[in-house]
Amino acid sequence: MTNPSPIRNRVTEMLGVESPIVQAPMGWIARSTLASAVSNAGGMGIIETSSGELDAIRDEIRKMRDLTDKPFGVNIAQAFVRDPSIADFVVDQGIRFVTTSAGSPTKYTAQLKAGGLTVFHVVPTLKGALKAVAAGVDGLIVEGGEGGGFKNPRDVASMVLLPLVASRVQVPIIAAGGIVCGRTMAAAIALGAEGVQMGTRMVSAAESPVHENWKQAIVAAEETDTVFLNRKFGPGLRALRTENSEALEYADHNVMGEMGKAMDLYFGGDMNASIALTGQVAGRIDGVRPVDEILRSIVAEFHEAIADLGKRYA
Repeated sequence: MTNPSPIRNRVTEMLGVESPIVQAPMGWIARSTLASAVSNAGGMGIIETSSGELDAIRDEIRKMRDLTDKPFGVNIAQAFVRDPSIADFVVDQGIRFVTTSAGSPTKYTAQLKAGGLTVFHVVPTLKGALKAVAAGVDGLIVEGGEGGGFKNPRDVASMVLLPLVASRVQVPIIAAGGIVCGRTMAAAIALGAEGVQMGTRMVSAAESPVHENWKQAIVAAEETDTVFLNRKFGPGLRALRTENSEALEYADHNVMGEMGKAMDLYFGGDMNASIALTGQVAGRIDGVRPVDEILRSIVAEFHEAIADLGKRYA
């Protein structure tokens, strides 16, 4: 496959990348092997902190600099990182791009920007987006409820949320939730985004560190094979439908306690040991592919999609 033309907009300029494709910061998964593959392919690899293992994260950042000379970033998942010095930690690592999530944008934005970082905050609602812009963020990651992982219990689909937020803010937007190919990327751009973030597609990538059982479960999934958990308690969770998660779909207790054996699922392959956080796009993923192939095919299809629309409707 030939290299498609780069995409140029505010997101690629701010992040210093060839393609405005960001890899989601999944706990324990978004580490150097996967993130460096994304950066080397022209996107933005992200190192997670939601695991809370900051010594390991420091090593992963060091490994990133051995594995790539391209830009990469770090996510601060505020609800899961209890260390009050996390912002200092990220600044001290020499990181230039950070995404903040699972908490208030007022908590770290000023400190991170004072340290010279570009800051994008993850938002699931218009109210959250306006609060983040008021806090001074450089951009937003607008996350629809069809995406995998931790969610607002009152989930809103990207088709509704993305154009709503885009109509009310001036900062650049990265769309998350439901993105898996060039056509969905083109749709996100049409709805007001200037970039996309992908999680489930990256979980199933060849360079993803998760067990092959999880990857193959994604490949085998139909579009209805996710469940939305914990709606009554929060945070909401979108996960792959398994015997375990299906039993928890209407649970009358907070299911966060069911995450305790995550390592047995993530790296041991026991799909019922924990909750396999996965988005609805699992139903569109038909194979485990290398990150470089994924990104090149997405960008090529994006160009094809917008060119075709231009021919037919312009």
